[in-house]
Amino acid sequence: MSKISAFSAILLCAALMAGCTTARSTAPLRTASEQLLISAAADRAASQLSLAIPKGTRIFVDTRYFQGYDDGYAIASIRAQMLKNGLMVMDDRAQAEAVVMVSSGALSTDQKSLLIGLPQLTVPYIPVGNSVTVPEIALFKQAEEKGVAKFVATGYDAKTGKLLATTDPRYGFAHNTNHTVLLFFSWATGDVVPPGVDQKSLSFQTLTSLLPGQ
Repeated sequence: MSKISAFSAILLCAALMAGCTTARSTAPLRTASEQLLISAAADRAASQLSLAIPKGTRIFVDTRYFQGYDDGYAIASIRAQMLKNGLMVMDDRAQAEAVVMVSSGALSTDQKSLLIGLPQLTVPYIPVGNSVTVPEIALFKQAEEKGVAKFVATGYDAKTGKLLATTDPRYGFAHNTNHTVLLFFSWATGDVVPPGVDQKSLSFQTLTSLLPGQ
């Protein structure tokens, strides 16, 4: 067999192994999986915010210094935590006895991956003077995506501006890791979706949801 014929056979085999098509009708800024990671991390950071302000105090939550992806959800989670702490959250600053200033040092996702195998390659196809994309061949692949949140809350008197209480930075993390072994065997591990929640409509499923009887 000539070198060209052998090379063509390899490309054909690779194309057959990668015979999958993915259709996507919309392209949102973030996938549902990314949104779940960010919101889960935000919930975990917000749940740690506790200020030494007497219960029943009327507060206004100042979010001018709070920025990040999905900050609307995160702010709502922080306001809910203030209510759980026994504080009264006012929408009108003039009605508040204290102001709680919240800021975010991080509210986003990080990604990292490990591949043992061959990455996707674009190689020249000499017989037709064009190039061919050889799909990724993963003997083992691990792709991790992590949601990270860092919040700080500071309370001060609404009239005098005197410091009442503050927190150290509070961190929240959430992760989802996809594993692939020998090209075809794949599963995911993570702590985003609690046990018992139907995950069939998500783009990932955790390992426990794939076990028999789950």
